[in-house]
Amino acid sequence: MIARPLLALAVIASAPLAGAQEPSRPPTPLSERAAARRFESVSKAIDDVYWHFKVGDIAQIDKITIAASKPIRMSNPTGQGAGNPLLIYGYTFVPKSLGAKKAPLIVFVHGGVHGDFDTGFAHILRELLEQGYVVTAPEYRGSTGYGGEFYDQIDYGGTEIDDTHDIRDWAVENIPQVDPTKVGIIGWSHGGYHALFNVFRWPADYKVAYAGVPVSDLVQRMGYKSQGYRDLFASFIGKSAEDNPMEYRRRSPVNHVDKLATPLLVHTNTNDEDVNVMEVQHLIDALKAAGKTFEYKIYQDAPGGHAFNTIDTKLARESRREIWAFLAKHLR
Repeated sequence: MIARPLLALAVIASAPLAGAQEPSRPPTPLSERAAARRFESVSKAIDDVYWHFKVGDIAQIDKITIAASKPIRMSNPTGQGAGNPLLIYGYTFVPKSLGAKKAPLIVFVHGGVHGDFDTGFAHILRELLEQGYVVTAPEYRGSTGYGGEFYDQIDYGGTEIDDTHDIRDWAVENIPQVDPTKVGIIGWSHGGYHALFNVFRWPADYKVAYAGVPVSDLVQRMGYKSQGYRDLFASFIGKSAEDNPMEYRRRSPVNHVDKLATPLLVHTNTNDEDVNVMEVQHLIDALKAAGKTFEYKIYQDAPGGHAFNTIDTKLARESRREIWAFLAKHLR
């Protein structure tokens, strides 16, 4: 079997790219960007098929498109379609063993500043399905694989959080096997960021949450990241943290810990090369200072760094068993 990235490359190489230049001319930034989004869309379509090979033996798989509760962002606020809801996407996985029985729902949020729910999560998803959970995975605004316009809708810590909750609501209302009284949410990195904000904003809608190596404090984060990373966030939020620190604070879970009313488990790792352990420790300290009851574990130099408990190692599997036990305590 051809590896998915190579197959995607072969497909895209065989078709003319939108906006491609003559071979003798260097590509413009716009055409390079269009090519990147086109490649992501082709790769995404292939990966969607690949899901059936990965978990199709134990799950009914579907992909949904819904109207989000928050509108599309347009350069012309009075143009045609202004104010219309953005169309967002999501996956649903229902264990075939359930039949018509009810089961808890897990909202599994992908990470990445621009990322998507791809088959790299299949081994983790399979562990959840084998435990009898229904799983839904939101493809919130800014996710890759849906073209440039959707990619540019990214709203870090803003309406993207509403998108995740919208997919949660859709699954509760439309999947017959879902027990609406038993919903949990999990995610790593930016997915952990989503999990935190979802339980802070809608505490009654979730019975349990897991946040693995979560982005927690954007002000602190801008302090230890590169200038290029800070420039990227300035493009997301409109200004730099230096110019608008209060907006970065508003979009940081660490400044909303007083709202926690949901059982929460947090994991971090001292050698995390992406979300520095001090950022998650700040979240932990803030939760303690707010008098909140929660659980956490700080792993010491666990192999894998940022991905330490999402990979296929003995330690990762043991860590995930801790997560599954925590979920089961509140959902079973």
